[in-house]
Amino acid sequence: MTGATNQFISVSPEELKFQFELEKQSYCDLKVTNSTESYVAFKVKTTSPKKYFVRPNTGVIHPWDSCFIRVTLQAQKEYPSDMQCKDKFLLQSTIVNSDADELPPDTFNKDSGRNVEECKLRVVYISPHSSPGHSEDAFKQSSDGNSSQAVQRARDERDALFRQTQQLQQELEVLKRQKRRRSDAGFSLKFALLVGLIGLMVGFLFKLLMSSPSTEIVDF
Repeated sequence: MTGATNQFISVSPEELKFQFELEKQSYCDLKVTNSTESYVAFKVKTTSPKKYFVRPNTGVIHPWDSCFIRVTLQAQKEYPSDMQCKDKFLLQSTIVNSDADELPPDTFNKDSGRNVEECKLRVVYISPHSSPGHSEDAFKQSSDGNSSQAVQRARDERDALFRQTQQLQQELEVLKRQKRRRSDAGFSLKFALLVGLIGLMVGFLFKLLMSSPSTEIVDF
C-alpha cells in the first residue's frame, strides 16, 4: 500500500526531508504509530543503504503506541544533479504475537502467508541556501525546513553537551574522593611510621641509660 498510512500503522511525515550540505550529516525523524490493538512489528528498507543510517531499523510497537525512527543521511562529497533525489524508503509492518526482542527471519516474508503492509516514502533534499529562479513557495518551504532542522540540531547538541558535562562532573567527584582517600591513607601511614620511629628512639635511649655502669667517687 503506497502512502504514509495503512491498516497497521501511520507514519509522519509523509516524506523524508534532508538539509543537504557537502561533508555534513543530516537527519530526519519519523514518527510511527500503531493503529491497532495488537503488537505491530516494523522494518525499514531503502534503495541506497550505504547512504543512510537508520536507528532503529526494526522493532515492535505496542498497541496504540508510537515510536520514533531517526534516518541519518551520511556526509556526501558532491551535490546531486539539480538537487533531485531518487532514493526511496519502504516501511514494512505486520502483526506479531508479542514484543519479542528478536523477530523471526520470516516475519516480513509475504510468501509465508503473513499479511505484510508497506508504506513508501520518498526523499527530498533541501538546499541550505535558496538559489535564484526558485519560487517564493519553494523558498519559504526551504526556509521553514532549514530553521526547524537548525533548531532541532541545536537542541540535540545542547542536550548532548549537558549530558557530557554531567558525566564529567561525576567523574571529577569520583577522582576527588579517590585522591582524598589516598591522601588520608598516606598521611595516616606516615604519621604511624613517625610515631613508631620516635618510640624506638626513646626506648633505645632509655635502655642505653639504664645499662650504663655507675661511676664511683674515690677520695685520694
